[in-house]
Amino acid sequence: MATTLAPRQLPPLTNEEVLRYSRHLIMPEVGMEGQQKLKAAKVLCIGTGGLGSPLALYLAAAGVGTLGLVDFDVVDFTNLQRQVIHFTSDVGKPKLESARQKIAAINPFVNIKTFETKLTSQNALELFADFDIIVDGTDNFPTRFLVNDACVFTGKPNVYGSIFRFEGQASIFAAKKGPCYRCLYPEPPPPGLVPSCAEGGVLGILPGLVGLIQATEAIKLILETGDPLIGRLLLVDALGMKFRELKLRKNPDCVVCGTHPTVTKLIDYDEFCGIRGEEKPVNKCAAPEISVEELKRRLDAKEDFVLVDVREPHEYQICNLNGKLIPLNDLPGRVSELDPAKETVVHCRSGQRSARAVNFLRQAGFGRVSNLSGGILAWADRIDPKVPKY
Repeated sequence: MATTLAPRQLPPLTNEEVLRYSRHLIMPEVGMEGQQKLKAAKVLCIGTGGLGSPLALYLAAAGVGTLGLVDFDVVDFTNLQRQVIHFTSDVGKPKLESARQKIAAINPFVNIKTFETKLTSQNALELFADFDIIVDGTDNFPTRFLVNDACVFTGKPNVYGSIFRFEGQASIFAAKKGPCYRCLYPEPPPPGLVPSCAEGGVLGILPGLVGLIQATEAIKLILETGDPLIGRLLLVDALGMKFRELKLRKNPDCVVCGTHPTVTKLIDYDEFCGIRGEEKPVNKCAAPEISVEELKRRLDAKEDFVLVDVREPHEYQICNLNGKLIPLNDLPGRVSELDPAKETVVHCRSGQRSARAVNFLRQAGFGRVSNLSGGILAWADRIDPKVPKY
């Protein structure tokens, strides 16, 4: 296995560190030299959310000497179901502050470097330069492609993981002799095809499972032991508790890591991937909006219009505005249930899916259709606080 760490003198362990890591030291696969490699290692975690939580906690506990954390979000109540590095008392705090406190409490010997910024094409290469391994804990396609390309350009291995509902994936991309993310996914999916976790949900335990696989792979790379997931895509089915593996090969025609690359610098990844789900607002130039206050006025006045809810049935059970339920994916097949001559207001959870529905309906000939800005979340915030938010 190729050396992961840049050549450097291995730091000695203090007596307290010897005691702390004693269960590692008595393993011949780790030993004193392996633990010193862990102490010398520098790992950058992109994100401190579902995947980043177990990653950071276990890499710190294992004795990785320098942990970098990149995040710019704040802790929200909806994070607590899966992002175990954050506690209820942390709601409203920057995630980096919350994560730093937990990591320091677990292992005060870890050097924590925080970067409260969004990873971009302007800062990625500079951020990656000082680290040996990049671990991708993000949940959107623009950042995944950005991480991949930056890892290829800087020669850093990309320990990849992704999750959705009950399923997950893990691999190591951008290793010198292995494929990169673009070898597997040359192009992003069409905008809106793959729902985000906020739209589709995720089993709270799943990021722990996949995140620990990523942490294990990072440690194996540092120790230069075992069979890493280079050239292999591990598929996790938590519902059936099954693990499958796909063999991956380096694509000689890959635009980034192939023999004749055509992408030789970081690009605009939002533009490359299009607009998707929760990352950026849907282009609403063709989607007229009304506010929740205006909807409330019209409902109170009993005006004649149709309110359509394009969420999923299980979301409707959580809370609803008594609208006609037609899930977004069912809309093309059920559009005949709506009257193009009647005024129609469409809503969802946050206004993203409903904006896409409005655009579809306008193309289908509906002249008087509008999107509820902010969706049912805005209704709960500004009209009826008794409506539960999710």
